[in-house]
Amino acid sequence: MTKVGGYGDPGWDQQAGPTVFAPFNHDTTYFGRPEQSWMLNFRVENLDQAIAELTASDIAVTVDPEIHPSGRFAQLTDPEGNPIELWQPADVDAT
Repeated sequence: MTKVGGYGDPGWDQQAGPTVFAPFNHDTTYFGRPEQSWMLNFRVENLDQAIAELTASDIAVTVDPEIHPSGRFAQLTDPEGNPIELWQPADVDAT
């Protein structure tokens, strides 16, 4: 993603690819804390590289060891404890 500046500009210019809005059951524990009902999920081209950059900056990352049909995932939290997920789609070869 590339940030495009200014109020009159469109905001984010996203590379072609899926944008997913995925509802979860109201009682899910997937997001962590019970009061947390959503999270940001960023699509990345190379999950291993993203993990390496984050851990080099002393940011804790939890890698999901399972390779899902939709791809690979890793989780981290922002400074306030809100969950963030990184997703490398299954059809993307890490470059």
